[in-house]
Amino acid sequence: MRKYLQNLLLRLENAFNAPFGQALNPWYHLGAITFYLFWIVVVSGVYLYIFYRTGVDEAYQSVERLTHDQWYAGGVMRSLHRYASDGIVVTMLLHMLRNFITGRFHSFRWFSWVSGVFLIWLVYTCGINGYWMVWDRLAQFIAVGTAEWFDWMPLFSQPLARNFLVQGDVNDRFFALLSFAHITIPLVLLLFMWIHTKRMNHAETNPPLRLAVGTLLMLLALSLVKPALSHAHADLALLPDVIRLDWFYLAPYPLLYIWSPGAVWVLVGGITALLLLVPWLFRPRTRPAVAEVHLDNCNGCARCAADCPYSAIVMHPRQDGRPHQLQPVVDPDLCASCGICVGACPSSMPFRSNELVSGIELPDQELATLRAGIDRTLAVLHGDARVMVFGCDCAYDVHALQSEGVAALSLPCIGMLPPAFIDYVLRDARVDGVMVAGCREGDCQYRLGIRWTELRLARQRVPHLRQRVPLQRIEFCWAGIQDDERARAELGTLRARVAQLPREIIMEEDSREHERQSGDKNQPD
Repeated sequence: MRKYLQNLLLRLENAFNAPFGQALNPWYHLGAITFYLFWIVVVSGVYLYIFYRTGVDEAYQSVERLTHDQWYAGGVMRSLHRYASDGIVVTMLLHMLRNFITGRFHSFRWFSWVSGVFLIWLVYTCGINGYWMVWDRLAQFIAVGTAEWFDWMPLFSQPLARNFLVQGDVNDRFFALLSFAHITIPLVLLLFMWIHTKRMNHAETNPPLRLAVGTLLMLLALSLVKPALSHAHADLALLPDVIRLDWFYLAPYPLLYIWSPGAVWVLVGGITALLLLVPWLFRPRTRPAVAEVHLDNCNGCARCAADCPYSAIVMHPRQDGRPHQLQPVVDPDLCASCGICVGACPSSMPFRSNELVSGIELPDQELATLRAGIDRTLAVLHGDARVMVFGCDCAYDVHALQSEGVAALSLPCIGMLPPAFIDYVLRDARVDGVMVAGCREGDCQYRLGIRWTELRLARQRVPHLRQRVPLQRIEFCWAGIQDDERARAELGTLRARVAQLPREIIMEEDSREHERQSGDKNQPD
């Protein structure tokens, strides 16, 4: 089922890539957009609260004055508050669905998934509480429905619904309580949002600027074209006859009367329990080995800890007797086995004449084995415009590009590739160019692999690519599983470009630097 849904999702994302491009595709920033919409709700809510009055009559009247007398500001803010709140539900649920389809919910990701389930409850509680504060016919319907729903459970000595039978039963203190809850619950929501991202290093909580501006303009346009309006004033002596439901938040309420309160509790509780169990119901049978630290080759630079996407590496005092230094310690429960820490280690130098062992490695993806595989592959390459392709197991299968003049090697994540390996394959003109391929831009399976790779090769993050390596011989290709045409086009572009470059110059540059490079060990650039 997930493979079918994944194929459907990739096609849908391709359709969005056409107008937005990979960097701005909203499907790749759903979590960040949810955070952004939350802050829109907060800012607009603060403005509304300045003019809001608590009380049976004052609440409705103050909202009406904002909507109509101050339509150019208060009315827009009310609509913006409403539509941004609806947007949170949409992006939140799509974010969860997408993570399920792409398999980003088990093993080290279980905490984020489970905390996200609790966020759903908090978001719905905030939204439903907000509708009560208007105290129109819709709020009356929600109040009575909620009371009848909770009355099904034997929690109270007197039915809650009795508080909404007579007009005088609802007093000003009730609205003071609603107002307090509408401030407190979002604060609790914000706390859980922080907890939700706590285990993520460099979590994306802000969408790209152009996407953020476009989202805000879209909501403003919707607020002006179709402003949010109230129903008639609540009247407990009458049954509401026509209700315009906000289906994003209030969809379960009609079920209270189509089915029964008990059936709705079973439905909501069952869905919640199923979502909480997803990380264990759908977990893979096997898990790759976690990263291992080799202290003999570790200088305690802490780059592996800084680059780890999931805070799985922490620095502790060394245990091998070296004074005033630290050593990385890997938490196996948090390690994603992505290898990004390997790419960050300064001792991942393939030029070393002795045994190649990095300061931190994946046991089933040792650098010595990778170097030996590269040497065997390059030895049989021939022809003009020879290219080495480094790819990612989670993205386009680069082995499909192999030919007489193209070699391919796939890593758990492209972020595992040490920049020195690009220098290594270009040495002595064994290849003419290198293509670095990975997941679609903004959609890295391990979040930071693409970002760190781009910065390292642009010489903006250590360990960076050495100055002697000509950047015109390197091509990036961020392609998904279905992006065969894109990958082949990028490869063709690279081969055409390197075919025009003089191979002899590269050989001279490499030979001058090779003697110095062969002696490097544990030395950061």
